[in-house]
Amino acid sequence: MSGSVADAALRGHTVLVTGAGGGVGRGIALAAAAQGAHVVVTSRGENGAETAALITALGNAAEWIRCDVTRRSDVAAAIDAAVTHTGHLDALVHNATSPKSSVPARVEAVDGALWEEHASVSLRAAYYCAVAALPHLGARRGRLLLMTSPAGMEGSANLPVYGIVKGALRGFAKSLAREWGPLGVTVNLVSPLAATPALDHAIIEDPAMEARLAARIPLGRLGDSEADIGPVVAFLLRDGARYITGQTIVVDGGRFLGL
Repeated sequence: MSGSVADAALRGHTVLVTGAGGGVGRGIALAAAAQGAHVVVTSRGENGAETAALITALGNAAEWIRCDVTRRSDVAAAIDAAVTHTGHLDALVHNATSPKSSVPARVEAVDGALWEEHASVSLRAAYYCAVAALPHLGARRGRLLLMTSPAGMEGSANLPVYGIVKGALRGFAKSLAREWGPLGVTVNLVSPLAATPALDHAIIEDPAMEARLAARIPLGRLGDSEADIGPVVAFLLRDGARYITGQTIVVDGGRFLGL
């Protein structure tokens, strides 16, 4: 997806994306910007600045805020900065994932540090995002979107802790959808499958994974973060998705058909 804004469905919206320095997060940020959103790119590393630069180079609006989602103060500061800059917050996409999410580890080999890493980045950070964003999302009848995985729906023998936190995110989102529904705030999840640096690393660790994935994708290919995953997330942030909440949308070429 390139060029200037072609679809302005998100014009006037401020969208904050965590973990948007690369991979799926960058794809989501680019897709939301292409639909007119002012995108607040957050990341722990400098690559978030690259994402913001890509967006502004196309004539769209973005800024980068360094944010370690495991720190509650960082999350609150990023949301405050977004609101200060644009006047409001319409949507928050919590995409950040532990860099260790693709490292295989049997459950008996999981130590406290790995457990804490997964819980902090995926689950506890989702709580931080939700609490800090609620006053602003409630004022705008906005959107909270969390990223899950088939590992959270069907389990994973090689990535048990990843499966645990991704499954817990689904329970969290469903509970928030019920609690926040009267406020007009929707809460949904997306389960993506795309070619990303994290997946590349997982394939290096488990070379047979690529063939297994290809055999299980009816559409016969891995998704593209910007062209395949980003537009679906962007749709869920639009006014046209205001009657969808508490749902998991699977965007993976048919790899997971269990819903």
